[in-house]
Amino acid sequence: MIKIGFIDYFLDEWHALNYPKFIKEAFGDEFKVAYAYAEMDKPGGMTTDEWCKQFDVERCDTIAEVVEKSDCIIVLSPDNPERHPDLCREPLASGKRVYVDKTFALSKEIAKQIVEHGEKHNTPFFSTSALRFSSELADIKREGICFINSRGPGNFDTYAIHQIEPIVVLMGSEVERIMSVGSGKYESMVIEFSNGRRAVMSHYGWTGVDFEMIVNYEDGSTVKIPQMSDYFPNFIKALCTFFKTGETFAEHDEMISVMGIIEAGNKALNTPSEWVEV
Repeated sequence: MIKIGFIDYFLDEWHALNYPKFIKEAFGDEFKVAYAYAEMDKPGGMTTDEWCKQFDVERCDTIAEVVEKSDCIIVLSPDNPERHPDLCREPLASGKRVYVDKTFALSKEIAKQIVEHGEKHNTPFFSTSALRFSSELADIKREGICFINSRGPGNFDTYAIHQIEPIVVLMGSEVERIMSVGSGKYESMVIEFSNGRRAVMSHYGWTGVDFEMIVNYEDGSTVKIPQMSDYFPNFIKALCTFFKTGETFAEHDEMISVMGIIEAGNKALNTPSEWVEV
């Protein structure tokens, strides 16, 4: 049995409440979330002790204890990525396999620092949105893409990564600048890559719009992706494959690029119709 350790800001959040179930459904007793540390209890929510009792997990008093006891580690805190530099420090110095939940970092520079720290200690790790593993993306040809039109739910602040990640998977990490071109609460961005390639991503709030994409090629051909499906089951399989074999599924330059786009995009929201360098 491969024992997984959780490190979180607080454990009463969607990923910590669902990953143990997803892992067990996919792999049975081959993996177990066995240890957990949380920096605090969620105000007004489930306590760390209550979470550990519910999921039959041993509570650890320090990050170091989780790192020592676990075979591999998941650093969570998906909604508080500002805590990742501190929560990742000991795991990424351990040499053990580490997955860092989205969103990886609040800025391109912080992402670089976290990556450099992990690489310095030869720790295998990656971070990604689950949308990277959508079944529809697997067979999409990546050579010759010149323009992508993407749309999805939510707003840029929380949901941007779920559109940006597939765009970077298909178009690469050589991103140059971004511009906000939306109106009101319907946020839309133009992302420019090397050689003038572009992507437009739009957010439609909670209006029933799902993730979808149209991919356009230099030869005039077009591929429509009407939905993104099976991304969480596929992600869990990839995650546990990484824990077993060390095979990573997101390159570090892509991780840094995605964080740079998000950082620049937040700036672009304050300066509509003006390019912001990534």
